[in-house]
Amino acid sequence: MGEEWHRVADAAEVQEDAPLSVTVDGNSIGIYRLGDDLHAMEDICPHAYALLSEGFIDGDTVECPLHEAQFHIPSGRCLREPGGRDLKRYPVKQEGGAVYVQV
Repeated sequence: MGEEWHRVADAAEVQEDAPLSVTVDGNSIGIYRLGDDLHAMEDICPHAYALLSEGFIDGDTVECPLHEAQFHIPSGRCLREPGGRDLKRYPVKQEGGAVYVQV
């Protein structure tokens, strides 16, 4: 079975200053809006269990709310330890008023 698109939110639910945390097929995914672009990446910090979507957004980066690990939202790249590794990214799209993630 291939990867499928899942409707995860209304587009209005994803704001630049308020990422959205969703779970799709057991995967915790953070949905971020940067300008007109949507980005989706794993939502749990690899260093310690914390939802990155509850972290601190600064431009195109998110900082873990627990231990200051920092990740680049568009690429998932770990920019500051103790992140440990890059984050998995997911294809995301907006169609009409809905947001879809491919898992």
